[in-house]
Amino acid sequence: MEYQLMFGSRLIDFTLHYQERKSLRIIVNPEGTVEVLAPIAAREVDLIKKVRQKAPWILKQIDYFNSYKPTTPPRRFINGETHLYLGRQYRLKIVPDEKNIVKAYRGQLWMYTVNNQPAALKEQLNKWYKERAKEVFNELLQESLPKFKQYRIAMPILTMRFMSKRWGSCTPKGKIILNTELIKAPKGSIEYVIIHELCHLVHHNHTRAFQNLQNKMMPDWEKWKDRLEYSLA
Repeated sequence: MEYQLMFGSRLIDFTLHYQERKSLRIIVNPEGTVEVLAPIAAREVDLIKKVRQKAPWILKQIDYFNSYKPTTPPRRFINGETHLYLGRQYRLKIVPDEKNIVKAYRGQLWMYTVNNQPAALKEQLNKWYKERAKEVFNELLQESLPKFKQYRIAMPILTMRFMSKRWGSCTPKGKIILNTELIKAPKGSIEYVIIHELCHLVHHNHTRAFQNLQNKMMPDWEKWKDRLEYSLA
């Protein structure tokens, strides 16, 4: 459940999850999102009161994480500019040519194009990103699914689209949606998002059982989650 809380002049958005637990826990993630894990029997009014009491600490944590986020300047699509692909920085190399193709080779993104205007280059590069995302995401899904053999999960329908606030999501009918921006992240981070969504096909909420399953399927998931949040901030 999504909630909002005003503290002074600042708004705190947080997600509330009820779990089989004895005490309240507040988590501030590196990307700045806030999760509140509460005992099932807890009253909503009491939970909001406790979140308000912890507001100074929550805002301090958010500011701390924000201070370490790299600020990427707007892309101009010129020679020598860096662009991310699978967690690595590639320098743009624009080559006048009618091929209209993109190749990643030895630390460079070679863009062969007849139109070197920024808008056209952006469209061409985004098209290439989507093509690579389709191939890489499907490959990693094929590799990850066998880990869930005992849960008898059918091969999910995989779709991709740009999402401004989420890396991935899934539906009760077994459809997984991944953010196309993930193609810029390391493969381990992409695998983490896929594992996360596959775990949701077994446990639909962020329960203790879900966390235990995620830890089992990918013990180092926190490392890859942090790399994802920082590299694509």
